[in-house]
Amino acid sequence: MADDISDFSRSMGIATSGLRAQAGRMRVISENVANSESTAQTPGGDPYRRKVPTFTSELDRSLDAKVVGLGRIKPDMSTFRMKYEPGNPSADAAGNVKYPNVNSLVEMTDLKEAQRSYEANLNVISATRRMIQRTLDILKA
Repeated sequence: MADDISDFSRSMGIATSGLRAQAGRMRVISENVANSESTAQTPGGDPYRRKVPTFTSELDRSLDAKVVGLGRIKPDMSTFRMKYEPGNPSADAAGNVKYPNVNSLVEMTDLKEAQRSYEANLNVISATRRMIQRTLDILKA
């Protein structure tokens, strides 16, 4: 019985780490989308640079299991979008304005994937709670 309890705890702990990691990923994606049309503070300067979350695998000694964590947030070094807007205060001498290297379609696709992963982890937690409740009900009978 004690092994069953620790298995339940382990599965909930692993799923909870997935929830935290995907929530962090969604925050990064939201920041990217929020800054997708921002321009540089100075003429010819660089605008917001898209951020890319990474994940890590960590050993949780209390669970004796590997869990996922949100790793470093890395800058996407792809090129900025350029638009010819000579009247824009952020335009360089040639009248070009740099816009962030954020593609809204990519961000929305990543967000949908993160949401689905979050929901999958939430379903694991819900199923585990139901199994714990059923186990307790059986022991009471």
